[in-house]
Amino acid sequence: MAKTNGAKDRVALVTGGASGIGLATCELLLSKGWKVALLDRDEKALTAARAIHDKNKAIRIANLDVTDEKAVDRAVADAVETFGGITGVVNSAGIAADKHVFDTPTDLFRKILDVNVVGTFLVGRAAARIMMDTGGGAIVNIASISGLRGSKGRSAYGASKGAVVTLTQVMANDLAPFGIRVNAVAPGPIETPMVQAIHTDADRALYHRYIPMKRYGTPAELASVIHFLLDETQSSYVTGEILAADGGYRGAGIIVDE
Repeated sequence: MAKTNGAKDRVALVTGGASGIGLATCELLLSKGWKVALLDRDEKALTAARAIHDKNKAIRIANLDVTDEKAVDRAVADAVETFGGITGVVNSAGIAADKHVFDTPTDLFRKILDVNVVGTFLVGRAAARIMMDTGGGAIVNIASISGLRGSKGRSAYGASKGAVVTLTQVMANDLAPFGIRVNAVAPGPIETPMVQAIHTDADRALYHRYIPMKRYGTPAELASVIHFLLDETQSSYVTGEILAADGGYRGAGIIVDE
């Protein structure tokens, strides 16, 4: 089990933290007594987050492009300097597209892989280098059910999230000797700004048909799963796990019609 100094010293770095799942996770962690480095590249969303948390000394809000290795290293160093260390990481930064394989440009494919896979790797590795010298910690990557099953229009996004799944398992293996646990959450459809931007009415009808719970999830529901995986008092023997939070989609067979 990773060594900790109590809940007051828990520090989480959250990418994609200004909206959707990332923001809900930051808010939950703050309510649980964590200190949080909220990182995002969306300046409009960052401005909104600053307006809410401007006077809260338990949160540090900053711009970060997760594909920029030097910027990632600076962001991790800044979190350590501000809060005295890092005990948790949530790699929530990500982009998506719903395009047929024939209509997916190569540059878009590369961009999605760069943000979703390379960004997750860079942030996780930089934080792990700190954690290995400070008693360990936990990393939670955001994968997707699109990385576990082949869904239409997800050639780039699905490939990137499938890579996140394997990356998570490899990192869990490599980092276990240092007391660092690495897990992933594989969300189904969640009511985030990204999903609202790319899901059509037809997409929603399909998901409602094939999800036993017949609804989309909420960012808050994902945040609670992420918190479980971060918190060593609840998940100290869990690493290398891909936890689907998808309303039953992955495990469903014949669906009961309403």
